[in-house]
Amino acid sequence: MQSVDLNLLVALDVLLSERSVTKAARRLGLSPSAMSRTLARLRLATGDPLLVQAGRVLVPTPYAEALAGQVHALARDAQAALRPPATRLDLASLDRTFTIRAGEGFVELLAAPLMAVIATIAPHVRLRFVLKPDKDAQPLREGLIDLEIGVIGTSAPEVRTQLLFRDRHVGVARNGHPLLKAGSITPENYAACGHVVASRRGEFREAIDDALGLLGLRRRIQLVVPSYPEAMRVARGSDLVALVPRSCLGNALAAGHAGNLKIESFELPVRTPEFNISAIWHPRMDADPAQRWLRDIIMAVCRDAYPAGA
Repeated sequence: MQSVDLNLLVALDVLLSERSVTKAARRLGLSPSAMSRTLARLRLATGDPLLVQAGRVLVPTPYAEALAGQVHALARDAQAALRPPATRLDLASLDRTFTIRAGEGFVELLAAPLMAVIATIAPHVRLRFVLKPDKDAQPLREGLIDLEIGVIGTSAPEVRTQLLFRDRHVGVARNGHPLLKAGSITPENYAACGHVVASRRGEFREAIDDALGLLGLRRRIQLVVPSYPEAMRVARGSDLVALVPRSCLGNALAAGHAGNLKIESFELPVRTPEFNISAIWHPRMDADPAQRWLRDIIMAVCRDAYPAGA
């Protein structure tokens, strides 16, 4: 298939409109000699003179006259297709479903405030949260999900990321738990408690076990559940102690105001690494106006829920 230079299409449209090599050159930012060479290429490509001299002006051939309307429409459509979209995102009429993959803790605590914000400005937008069994990037690549929220761990080098907030682990126990009445929480009395662990893969070991191991201590892990909210529910109704991200607690509990939640949080007696919670998406969605708006909304909701340094 013979290659087609779309620049010739635009040049032909201007030449047929101006009927002057000099004026066409001025509109396209070319020199008159360059415009003359372009007209020669057009004549060669079409097999028709297109514009011929009639005294001091150029007049179109019958073939050029027949092409004029079609060429103008094609040139306009080509230019529109190859320039950034100029339409403003109309949030009031935006009708779209976004699929977000996130952990249970994020869904439980931020899905409602996120939807409350969206509903006020984009009432036809729907969110579909799906749980993340792993960090496989294939659903992002295939467009099965629009956005992922969590710790970056994908092997896909092309994905885009945006930091939402920094998180850290804290301990939680029921109100009146003996550990909370001990006066001070030490590595020794913390490790001696019964523990419930949250792990999607059913693993017993967590990062805190490495820190305790350096002190010659080992936790007494009695139960493993699939998610952090479930670990918190177990801790609320038993003497088991849970380890959860601070973001799972909600603002009131994170601030120490347990109220009627029947559970209290406490700082861990050993240091564990902080971690970043990020928005993750595929680059093909990078410039999509609707998804960019969604990312901005999620960032704002997370900033309100987890202000820097809190």
